[in-house]
Amino acid sequence: MTRSAARTSRVEEDYLRLIWKAQEWEQRGATPAELSAATGTVPSAVTGALARLAKRGLIEHEPYGPATLTEAGRRLAVPMVRRHRLIETLLVERFGYTWDEVDEEAELLEHAISDRFLDRIDAMLGFPAHDPHGDPIPDRAGRVDRPATIRLRDLPDGQTAEVVRVSDHDPALLRYFAELGIVPGARVQILARREFAASVAVVVGGTSRELSLVAAGSVWTTDPGDGPDPRPAG
Repeated sequence: MTRSAARTSRVEEDYLRLIWKAQEWEQRGATPAELSAATGTVPSAVTGALARLAKRGLIEHEPYGPATLTEAGRRLAVPMVRRHRLIETLLVERFGYTWDEVDEEAELLEHAISDRFLDRIDAMLGFPAHDPHGDPIPDRAGRVDRPATIRLRDLPDGQTAEVVRVSDHDPALLRYFAELGIVPGARVQILARREFAASVAVVVGGTSRELSLVAAGSVWTTDPGDGPDPRPAG
């Protein structure tokens, strides 16, 4: 048995998926504190789990530092990412859940269903490319189609772009964005960045809104490049 072939616990599978997420959009590792908060696990248990994953060659991790996936870890993480995001999509599209309700349910269900059942879900949904938050769903071969993006807070003044992804780390923030219409597929225009107030003025759905830079940093949009986008946000 190779180092990475040992049995991985449900909690360790969750860690691998969460580390994937940190690397996927922010090109960084996941800290023990973040993993503890996300999983409701005490810090000492997180430390032990990360040490075991590192020993098995699934992550790279120094004590107290961020954890990143090795290639072996990635091969185990991607199927869990696929499971989680397909289940979230199923819950929203077929069971009437809102996008702020699905994360905990998906965490419970992703460990309980077979690959065959997951493939049936995928086919029933029409092989979706993205989950309700805009995160790409890996295909059966582990391929991920992720477009070039830029955070909303980093768009230049006057630029219009399409929302691609909204971070799902905070259900309350998701509910707030839903009220504003800041969802994947919406068009948003930057009016002005107000550094002194740590906020940014945007137009979405024809309405002007004021967002904190923290909130605007939780939204990813298409990267329009250097040229202006002639299409309005409303």
